[in-house]
Amino acid sequence: MTLFFTSDTHFGDPRVLRIDKRPFGTIPEHDAALIARWNETVSPDDEVWHLGDFALHVRPERIDELLGLLNGRKHLVIGNNDGPATLAAKGWDSVQAYAELHVDGHAVVMCHYAFRTWKNMGRGWIDLHGHSHAKLKPQTRQYDVGVDAFDYRPVTLGAILASRQRRRKTAS
Repeated sequence: MTLFFTSDTHFGDPRVLRIDKRPFGTIPEHDAALIARWNETVSPDDEVWHLGDFALHVRPERIDELLGLLNGRKHLVIGNNDGPATLAAKGWDSVQAYAELHVDGHAVVMCHYAFRTWKNMGRGWIDLHGHSHAKLKPQTRQYDVGVDAFDYRPVTLGAILASRQRRRKTAS
């Protein structure tokens, strides 16, 4: 079992094509590409923490259908665009506004929103968030796990941490 993180899939939401300039011609193409990339990355035995903004402007049945199409056990950390149908969908193993995990020797706090400070920040805890669509300047130990930052697919903590190290090496 591998643990993955993602956020801001915005299934069904046409605004992401315009505002975030996602490289898809239509929302059906966008949704199909995100489903394909998710399932290329995540196996049925894996676990995914989705840090909010799963779907918008879709019927409740479509939310259940989307969750059924996506591999893995899924947890939702609620985002500002997650309505009652998303929260009530049967495909979530858990739904909460905030969560903490210990992953591969790292303590992690998770919320849809980026924190300015967070629990045990001075003790090395890591903040994973969404909401900013890869537009916030990174802070130490703070990472946007949204699909805009990671090739429109879920990502492991190891890949998240390595992404910052790669940027530092290319900047030197």
